[in-house]
Amino acid sequence: MEYSSDDIAAARSLQFSTYIHASMATIWIYDYACSLHVEWTFLLRSHWSKVKGLYIVTRYLPFILLTTNLYLSFTPNDNPDRCRVLDDIDSGIGIVSAIFSEFFFLLRTYALWNNNRILLIAMLSTFFTFVVASIGVAFAATGPAARVTSAIPGITGCYRSSTSVTVLVPILLLSVFELGLMTLTLIRAIQSWRINPSRLYVVLVNHNIFYYACGLLFSVTNIFTLLLLQYAYHTLFYDFQFVMLAILATRMHLHLWQMNQHAHRSGAFVRIPMSDISSANPTA
Repeated sequence: MEYSSDDIAAARSLQFSTYIHASMATIWIYDYACSLHVEWTFLLRSHWSKVKGLYIVTRYLPFILLTTNLYLSFTPNDNPDRCRVLDDIDSGIGIVSAIFSEFFFLLRTYALWNNNRILLIAMLSTFFTFVVASIGVAFAATGPAARVTSAIPGITGCYRSSTSVTVLVPILLLSVFELGLMTLTLIRAIQSWRINPSRLYVVLVNHNIFYYACGLLFSVTNIFTLLLLQYAYHTLFYDFQFVMLAILATRMHLHLWQMNQHAHRSGAFVRIPMSDISSANPTA
């Protein structure tokens, strides 16, 4: 049986999507294995707090996301409705994962600004407005879209037959929010660099800037793939962005916790209100 060029292109896109999902799972497992000792030290020695709970959720949500991805990619599925449900679940978990990752850096920005409550209220208001808008637009745009499987036997997975440009809205809102937090971080760094030149402060600022830069890079990549590519390619890096942001957020929190522990052991004085992002006592 001969297949059209569209059938072959769609099958290749599904295969490539499977490779990307398998690669993401490998990266997450490798990162988890490399940080296992430090992570369990943090989980066992630190006191329970809201930030610790935030860490656990942010750390392990990608596991559920990747499990769903791999199930969609490797399990034969001839039922488009079932595929749509799983795809919607996957999208929902990805958005929730991104929300928790971003919340880490919202708290960090709050700490950099000396726990300024007016700024916190402004950031939270903007954050939750963007979250509600993103969830509403994402499911309104992707829900009605039909899911298509490959016409070639043996090719697993499915993709959206058509994707509205409105799918870009969550990515654009995420980029705007990250750009705003980056601007606040830079302003605070310029204002306080001479006042607070501690190593912990420098690490905190560097983490923030690097995270926002990576987030903006991933967002730009997703925008271009959606606008320029077809088949399964156009949403190829959505989940990749969510997984990488979660890895960066949790890795940076572990590093900050280690730095804070070292500062307490050495008796260093840090003029940053760290209580909202890392407990201030040596057992935190």
